[in-house]
Amino acid sequence: MAGSPLIDELRATLGTAAVLTDPDLLRGYQRDEADLCESAPPSVVVRPRTTAEVVEVVRLAAAYGVPVIPQGARTGLAGGANSIEGALVLATTAMDRILEIDRVNRIAVLQPGVVNATLAAEVARHGLRYPPDPGSWESSTIGGNVSTNAGGMCCVKYGVTTEYVLGLEVVLASGEVLRTGRRTAKGVAGYDLTRLFVGSEGTLGVITEITVSLRPAPEESLTMVAVFPSIATAGAAVAEISAQGLSPSLLELLDQTHLRAIEAYRPMGLRTDARALLLAAVDTGSRAPADLARLAAACTATGADEVFTATDPVEAAALLQARRLAHPAMERFAAEAFPAGNGGLFLDDVAVPRSRLAALLDGIERIAAEEEVLIGVVGHAGDGNMHPLIVVDRADPVSMARGQRAFDAIMELALALGGTCTGEHGVGLLKRDWLAREIGPVGVRVHHAIKAALDPTGLFNPGKVI
Repeated sequence: MAGSPLIDELRATLGTAAVLTDPDLLRGYQRDEADLCESAPPSVVVRPRTTAEVVEVVRLAAAYGVPVIPQGARTGLAGGANSIEGALVLATTAMDRILEIDRVNRIAVLQPGVVNATLAAEVARHGLRYPPDPGSWESSTIGGNVSTNAGGMCCVKYGVTTEYVLGLEVVLASGEVLRTGRRTAKGVAGYDLTRLFVGSEGTLGVITEITVSLRPAPEESLTMVAVFPSIATAGAAVAEISAQGLSPSLLELLDQTHLRAIEAYRPMGLRTDARALLLAAVDTGSRAPADLARLAAACTATGADEVFTATDPVEAAALLQARRLAHPAMERFAAEAFPAGNGGLFLDDVAVPRSRLAALLDGIERIAAEEEVLIGVVGHAGDGNMHPLIVVDRADPVSMARGQRAFDAIMELALALGGTCTGEHGVGLLKRDWLAREIGPVGVRVHHAIKAALDPTGLFNPGKVI
């Protein structure tokens, strides 16, 4: 497409530096971090800085019949940002300004390219907090978080992204600019169009501005680790914690496979002999010691071998960092598990009711044995959202087939337990068929109707979600 009329018009609109056509650069925008999802290099990448520039890009792409793939930082794990052949990638990372922080109304207004950690640090200077904290928070953008309705470790107490998005500015396929939502604490006028776009994975429009609600800065936090003889016992502890009405600010599970992978990736003295760990925290200030003691008692009552409390904030931060390293550690573990670095990962992201978590974990162990594959399990135990990672050999068709069967069996199990095919990573390419099974034929028709109403030519992110 280099040298085409479309490229010429894009350069005239955005400037040469904001339009990328070099093949080496284009390959960097080909895919997100989801392993084993199909993709192709785009024909062109544009990096607009304003809503007006996005409008012009969308109008030009529509005029030339070129599909538009909105992208953030490409940290997604479901192939939702993957490019297709001949596509125009619209990267929003250059739209990285925090436009307003309002301490009285506890809101922030920002462009989609603002990195999650950057927003967190900036609002902290004002005594405020933006709670959603996906594992990729140091690199993922708020626009990407909104598009996938990202979660994170604090979701057990504070909820996911959609609960903090008050309003959006969105460029539609027609080139029109839609503003949704409000700045007020309350507001129920009309359909909730804001929530329609949250989690839509770039299939309905390009988000160009986001208004989020903020919370007061948290009180003092304490962290503990509980060691369990089995992963199912750890799941039972989670159910007991919930049954007692306890509200940890964080409740994460790591199995032995992950503990060993993290320790090999970045040694920090983790208990690699443990079959499972629960990492828990409370942020209730003066009440924190008593609240943590109740969590510890629940873990001990359900079979924990050992419970210990972080002695200081440095040790607590190290434990949280270990949890955040789970995915890159498993990527390295998988690559090194087979000759020539051919190891790969099928990454599941299922969520079940807390009461069924132990059954899910038992089932995953059974599936691993039946398919003769290694499955590491990590996730947000407090809200029933688990990430089973299935290790496969890309060069071995038998291994790949076993991995796919295990992936499908876990999805089927989660739905049978009253769960969902994705807790926070989104549908993307990876789970389109499973979404259809989850929502049923009527749900599929409604999805198609919404897509047709807002994007009748299929301009935005074709082939994703539904």
